[in-house]
Amino acid sequence: MQKAAFLDRDGVINIDHAYVSRIEDFDFVDGVLDAARALADAGYALVVVTNQSGIGRGYYTEADFWTLTNWMKDEFKKAGAPLAGVYFCPHHPEKALDEYRQACNCRKPEPGMLLEAAHDLNLDLSQSLMFGDKPGDVEAGLKAGCRAAVILGKNGTEPVKPCENATAQFPSLLAATQSDWFKAL
Repeated sequence: MQKAAFLDRDGVINIDHAYVSRIEDFDFVDGVLDAARALADAGYALVVVTNQSGIGRGYYTEADFWTLTNWMKDEFKKAGAPLAGVYFCPHHPEKALDEYRQACNCRKPEPGMLLEAAHDLNLDLSQSLMFGDKPGDVEAGLKAGCRAAVILGKNGTEPVKPCENATAQFPSLLAATQSDWFKAL
């Protein structure tokens, strides 16, 4: 079994411009690819877990999501930090089209995406880390049994949201991977 670093997408990997679905609207957070390479070099499988209610709301399609995701995966690979998997939840319990309107176990703060990835990729959740910019990301990581659930500042520039359950907090993923906390893991 391998340990994983679970990464939220919008606000952690890319600047959250709200419902980002096109390559031309996707801007990487400064230093995120360097941070991802540091995680990969430390033996973590990189797995993206992202709520994508924009699909459920009809703002863009699953095909649009995968076009952008495949481009993003190529950028990670070029940076020496290949993604082991990308998991997404298109659902929303209230604000979605009929086929996507549901309470599910995959939409964070529920742990479904992490549990599915652990099953598919043979991951050891007890040695894994969750990085997100919202308390719901932290909650999903903890519910899944991750070793640590870290809250980051949105877009690597905004203050960290208060989250009493977070294992640690940092302004960005790069700051987390450069910290003494990470070096001590």
